[in-house]
Amino acid sequence: MESCIVIKNATKKYKEYTVLDQVSIEFEKNKIHGIIGRNGCGKTVLFKCICGFVPLTSGEIFVNNQKIGKDIDVPANVGIIIESPGFLPNYSGYNNLKLLASIKHKINKETIRNAISRVGLDPDSRKHVGKYSMGMRQRLGIVQAIMEDPEILILDEPMNGLDKHGVEEIRSFLRDLRDAGKTIILTSHNAQDIELLCDTVHEMDAGKLIN
Repeated sequence: MESCIVIKNATKKYKEYTVLDQVSIEFEKNKIHGIIGRNGCGKTVLFKCICGFVPLTSGEIFVNNQKIGKDIDVPANVGIIIESPGFLPNYSGYNNLKLLASIKHKINKETIRNAISRVGLDPDSRKHVGKYSMGMRQRLGIVQAIMEDPEILILDEPMNGLDKHGVEEIRSFLRDLRDAGKTIILTSHNAQDIELLCDTVHEMDAGKLIN
């Protein structure tokens, strides 16, 4: 099976502090890959390096055979949730997404509306995002990640803030995306998310990949 992300000896240091320590891993296409580990183990920094947001101190990351920081600065065709999704609080969910979609001009209004509906939100709601619950904001973040139909999804704690029903809905949604040919890499503090969703599971500790 072909790998869409290849990481070779990825190391990231902040002065004397090593956040990533010689991480080497490949992620195969069309699977859900889970990364587990305690807070501060390096998961989020690894995601940021894959997305080109943080440069490595040494090592290499390839996304679809293109080297991050050399061939491309930021990988194309990747949907991302890292930390809390950031939106304009005085705009509705739809207007936030329409503004973001206007950057690349890849999708139309109907595609945005359909994506909003797919995660259980109302595209016609005029409620400002600043008045959203944490779970609603998280759903909107998932829409932002998937609305332009990317091949790869990088999702840092995608279930954060969702109630039990919402978690089950999003799990089902992520499985459907995998079955449609997407590659998903996610973290979760919920062991059940990892057990029920992931085709592969990798553990990090103190910046190292330990399995």
